[in-house]
Amino acid sequence: MENALYFTFATGIAAVTMAYFMARNALSRPEGNKRMKSMARAIQEGSSAFLKEEAKRIALIAIMIAVFISIVFRIRYGVVMLIGAFVSEMAGITGMYISTHTNVRVAESAKRGLFEAFSTAFSGGSVMGLVVAGFSVLGLTSVMMFFKGSFSFSAIEAIRTGGMPHIHGISVVDGVMLVSAYSFGASLIALFDRVGGGIYTKAADMSADLVGKVEEHMPEDDPRNPATIADNVGDNVGDVAGLGADILESYVASIISAIALVIFMAIADKNMAPLQFYKLLYLPIALAGGGIVAAMLGIGFVKMRKTTNARAALSSGNIFTGVVMLIISFLIVYLFKVDYAFKEMYVIATGVPFIWRPFGSIVCGLMAGLAISKFSEYYTSYDYKPVKHLAQQSQSGVAINITGGLALGMISTFWPVLVIILAILGAYLSSGVYGIAIAALGMLSFVAYTVSVDTYGPIADNAGGIAQMAELDPKVREITDGLDAVGNTTAAIGKGFAIGSAAFAALSLIVSFIWSSAQTTGELSLNPVINMISPYSIIGLIWGAMLPFFFSALLINGVSENAFLMVKEVRRQFKENPGILKGEVMPDYKRCISITATGAISKMFLPGVIAIVTPFVVGYLFGKSALAGVLLGGLLSAIMIAIFTANSGGAMDNAKKYVEMGNLGGRNTPLHDATIVGDTVGDPLKDTVGPSMDILIKLMAVLSLFFGSLFPALPFFMK
Repeated sequence: MENALYFTFATGIAAVTMAYFMARNALSRPEGNKRMKSMARAIQEGSSAFLKEEAKRIALIAIMIAVFISIVFRIRYGVVMLIGAFVSEMAGITGMYISTHTNVRVAESAKRGLFEAFSTAFSGGSVMGLVVAGFSVLGLTSVMMFFKGSFSFSAIEAIRTGGMPHIHGISVVDGVMLVSAYSFGASLIALFDRVGGGIYTKAADMSADLVGKVEEHMPEDDPRNPATIADNVGDNVGDVAGLGADILESYVASIISAIALVIFMAIADKNMAPLQFYKLLYLPIALAGGGIVAAMLGIGFVKMRKTTNARAALSSGNIFTGVVMLIISFLIVYLFKVDYAFKEMYVIATGVPFIWRPFGSIVCGLMAGLAISKFSEYYTSYDYKPVKHLAQQSQSGVAINITGGLALGMISTFWPVLVIILAILGAYLSSGVYGIAIAALGMLSFVAYTVSVDTYGPIADNAGGIAQMAELDPKVREITDGLDAVGNTTAAIGKGFAIGSAAFAALSLIVSFIWSSAQTTGELSLNPVINMISPYSIIGLIWGAMLPFFFSALLINGVSENAFLMVKEVRRQFKENPGILKGEVMPDYKRCISITATGAISKMFLPGVIAIVTPFVVGYLFGKSALAGVLLGGLLSAIMIAIFTANSGGAMDNAKKYVEMGNLGGRNTPLHDATIVGDTVGDPLKDTVGPSMDILIKLMAVLSLFFGSLFPALPFFMK
């Protein structure tokens, strides 16, 4: 069973190696003329400057937290936390570097046709997907191999016979602490990258649209618009670096939640044999490795297809990868032959052998991810009725566009939530609470392919911007716009996977926290429970349900205030230098980039601090039951907000694109202006608030699991 570690470590190396060759393939393409290179260089420099400044601030926070962890617990936990943070940051930096150097090559490739442009964009996007999966498993498996003794059955037996080990009087389980520290490091980077990048990209996007499109009736990415470069920079820092860190953290959380559960189950159930323990422990590791293999085959499948239909290529690649992953999962589950009789569990069908039940959970997770993604596509794509209807409604004005878009997002929560409910039930009936964690991994198993497709979108979007700014043949922009339109759909699919996996991973982490709370207080049980009608739990539920709304408000305010400064700056440049609008003078792009970057970095800290501090405040003041309530209340609230905001914003965005395609009168009409304003309302919802919800709930859950032993069982006034 331990060979699973080496297998997955090897697949991580293979993923990084493939990423290197895909990067070489993308960067070997020509960059185009001097003007194209100049525009691309401005995007590269702006993206790099922002990420470096952001990384400096985050590094300081990460080191301070690592020192605190080292003092309170052990130095090894602080070091492992920094490893998780480093891996996450490196994935974002690598992916963003390749994307900002691929975009101009996509624009140049578009001169030779759709296939060349698509192939270049997908090569660049696949680098991000492969390094996200490769770096994350390399870091995790390295930690587990180095501290192998902490994950041995002898460590479990020592706790069974000698009780919980203590550090400075604090109960700890070394294996759980190690994987939780790694996940915490990744979560910390993901939070700030997603929040900071989200504020940056949407402030720049809103200001470019409000002044350039609405006031001056400029086309998208007009080189006369001072906010244009900042907008293109935002696509990279938000939708590439931020996205990569977000998905990497979800991927890691889904693996470590299963590992933590197994360790607690083994401590509580003295009938669990060593072989059973190792099978349960290493199954998620093996599945992660299998997912990388499936994703690499899926990426190769798309690259080998000589098609000019980008949507068909990516969709068929998704299906191919999913089918391959199901086959690999079946083989892994068969080889492991898990025979542990999961406690407190019902059986779907009488006589189903235990060895097949984890596979049932994997199928539940994978099918749920695909279903949620399809619902996201239905509610946000202009190929379907909801967005077309929203565009038609918008003929009555911007107010109808906004209210209709918000209502559409609220309605869109019904089916995804029903899918999540059924998937959780199916996963639990298949293999208990362990099955819920395995379902999250099933959903994210081929994350390398999912992120590849997601990153392809911003690259194509940037390529269109460069084509417009460099004043290339309109046919080039038509090709890049077609690729970008496909990217919008794939982004909606990616958000569906992110939301669903976040729900599963956070739920399994919360269950691990409840197990941890029971066991660190000496109450070893195979069915630890929290009294949800306790006043302290109810207090926590209410607090947790409120927190995502407060968090969202801070993010939206950050975007709005930053956009306000940007709008003032763009108007100032137009007023003080009329030659800009005439195309006689180049605008000051750097000034806009500087304003947006400074504002985004300053606005990202308060939401981050709230997410980090909340578990400590609630845990110390009201005890572990209240903290469990906060986690559950936050999870339920955040899922709804994530689905609602992602789909509302996506629908408003594509209603605008539907009009820009020539429908209902086309561009430069009152309807077009109404959809542009609606899009600026939807922008911070879909690209700042929605994605940040996933990280908020997972970060608080892993923080609670890691630091849970510090918190009292009862409120401070009950001591």
